Amino acid sequence: FRQRVAYPRPPRRTPYWQDDPDFDLGYHLQPVALPPPGDQAALQEVVSQLAGTPLDLTRPLWQLHLVEVTGEASTTSPQDTPALGGRALIFRMHHSFADGMALVQVLLSGADTDAHAPPPDAPEASAPTVDKIGHRATRGLVGKGLSLLTHPRRAAHLVRSGAEAAATLGELVLIPPDSNPAFRGELDVTKRAAWSAPIPLPDIKTIGRRLGGTVNDVLLSAMTGALRRYLEAQGQSLGEETSLTAGIAVNLRPPGTEAALGNQLGFVYLSLPIEIADPADRLRELKRRMNRHKDSLEAPVGLAALKAIGLVPASMQTALVNFLGSKTTVLVTNVIGPREPLYLAGAPIEQLMFWVPQSGGVGVGVSILSYAGRVWLGVLADEGLVSNPGAIVASFQAEFDALLALAHETEETPSMNDLLGKLEDTLTRLDAILDRGAGEPEAASESSSDVAQ
Repeated sequence: FRQRVAYPRPPRRTPYWQDDPDFDLGYHLQPVALPPPGDQAALQEVVSQLAGTPLDLTRPLWQLHLVEVTGEASTTSPQDTPALGGRALIFRMHHSFADGMALVQVLLSGADTDAHAPPPDAPEASAPTVDKIGHRATRGLVGKGLSLLTHPRRAAHLVRSGAEAAATLGELVLIPPDSNPAFRGELDVTKRAAWSAPIPLPDIKTIGRRLGGTVNDVLLSAMTGALRRYLEAQGQSLGEETSLTAGIAVNLRPPGTEAALGNQLGFVYLSLPIEIADPADRLRELKRRMNRHKDSLEAPVGLAALKAIGLVPASMQTALVNFLGSKTTVLVTNVIGPREPLYLAGAPIEQLMFWVPQSGGVGVGVSILSYAGRVWLGVLADEGLVSNPGAIVASFQAEFDALLALAHETEETPSMNDLLGKLEDTLTRLDAILDRGAGEPEAASESSSDVAQ
């Protein structure tokens, strides 16, 4: 965070990090006044303006904005959004630092689980030099090579995996372009941001249990329904031939590396069942399509493709990014945040949200974040394509409410543990009946009837 991007000579070589000799903390920490009425709509305006403001490439690529409410906060606004209390922090960071999983950890590294926790001592850490990185990488490759020599079965497995990866890459290349004009086009600098009210995590789990699906399936299905409603409002007719593909980010970090910088996100191309009007049917179909991706190599192959793009000359990078981006209409990222409430400098953190940057002609980014038993959905859109992302957020809430209503009308399907428990109880009672013998036929008959029931 004290380093800036340096561009080597000759320009064909890879850019690298270097210490900023003119590092100025005042530039990176900026106060922002939130104008009246001081509600969520006003904060969304500030976020939208900052999202469309490029970072200074001659400085370290981050800024932290402390938002203060000025004047009296109103309880209502044109969008009927609630008034805000306290302050807001807006953290802008270039994606070259890290992916969303790590950025959330970075942002919350100064937070505490106790409002009265003492401030930590500043750690003394130095970035590894290029020589150290090269030595470490070489040693790792040599170690893997020796491992393959002593484990020929593993080598054969990797050969098969390599063949599967090559086939998967071929499938990714052959995915046709997705050209929905409502969400794709020439991107502008101006952005629009919006986010939902908090959604209780227990409600999401209730839908998943009763209608079938994971938490992620439920949220993606409600998002799909929201996009369907938005397209219908734009006058698009939706039928069996309608196609809408989402680029779903997949976390590939090994356990315990959540706070390490760098990008470890793969992606899968998910064809959204936007043609299905019924919310329950749409959820079942989305779950089926999502399950098809879970055991594939698509996510790691996608990560490898992104890393490979970073090694080609800059003149080719834009074309390759646009090629990958042409296959999707919406970018979606889901980050699991802290499960317990946190405090920052003694103040409780009430809400968290993040936004997905756009590239490759994709004009809409959808972000989902969980924190302390609640979930938020955010939308960041190119203003020239989607001038009012709040309409998508409102439709998401309506779709979620429809799923929850259906879940309450549906009898909950017992889990496998519940079924095993009932079976064990039945067998125990049946053993008791048999132990009584043939001397008590009436009691046995009554108990047998009860067991059958």
